Parts: sequence; structure tokens; C-alpha cells
Amino acid sequence: MKILTLCTGNVARSVMHGFMLETLAETQGWEWEVRTAGTFAIENQAMSSRTLTALQGIEELGDYEFTLHRSRQITDDDVAWADAIFASEADHVTFVRTNHAHGSHKVVQIKHFVATAPLDGPLFERVAIVSDLAPDVIWDVVDPAGGDQETYDRTAAELWELTQALGVLLAEDDSLLN
Repeated sequence: MKILTLCTGNVARSVMHGFMLETLAETQGWEWEVRTAGTFAIENQAMSSRTLTALQGIEELGDYEFTLHRSRQITDDDVAWADAIFASEADHVTFVRTNHAHGSHKVVQIKHFVATAPLDGPLFERVAIVSDLAPDVIWDVVDPAGGDQETYDRTAAELWELTQALGVLLAEDDSLLN
């Protein structure tokens, strides 16, 4: 399975979510490929120090080389590559629908997907069902940018919970696991 995580600058939420998905897949023995990107990313930026600290604060994530991450803007190739695009907020869904319309059926807010996705069926069908629903700010994962360390830690904790819930949902589709 190929997953793209998406936020604005690709230095906080999508980075956290990407590392979390990689950890989940690794610990479960699932063969997932994960990319991260931003809708308005400045290319080749390191993640923020608060993002790094928040990631390091989640024991289950292990000892990744988090500092190797570099930000990147979402591309048409990313959208074509991905089986699913999990966005942090409604504006990101709108961005993909506007600028990469060929991926409109692949992009959903992560929180919206976890809360409303059907419990069975192939991933592409479940993502398409949720992508037919209107994006809404009530499903946003709050952007920690400009916040203190506690804000970043809360965002990381929320994303870790969502990632684990997503893993449960995706585990129902055996074709995605290996």
C-alpha cells in the first residue's frame, strides 16, 4: 500500500503522521510505502525542533533518524503514486481537488476517515466513499505551527491515536498488509 500524508509546510503534522505510519507498518510486518508532502512547502527544510521533540516523546516510535527528513511540495507524481492521501485538514483536501483533480477520489482528512470510513471493503473503495463527503474544519488536526512544545506534543499524541485507529481499519483489508 502506498500512503501519502499531507499538511501545509511538511515540517510538522505530515512528518509526524508519516513516521507513525512507518512505525506501525514495521511493527506489524506490513509492507507499506509512505511519503510525506505539503501544500505550501518550502523545499528541503528540516522539520521543526518542536516536531522532533514531539516525535521523540512517543516511545513506540523507536529510534528513527527523524533528522533526515526534508520538506517537499506535493506533486502530480505523488498523487498518481498514492493509493490514499491522508490530509491533516480540510484546506489540504481542497488543495488536492483543485490542483491535482486526478487524485480527488484518493484524498481524505485523516480524522474524517477514521471516524466515518466503512469497516470493510478494499481501501480504495473506503477512501472513495469518504472522499465523496465534503471536507470540514471539524475534522482538522490542528496545526501546531507557532505553538509551544505542549501544542506540538498534543498534536503528536492526537496523530498517534489516529494512526493506531487507522491501522485497525486497514488491518481489515488483508490485501493491504503484505
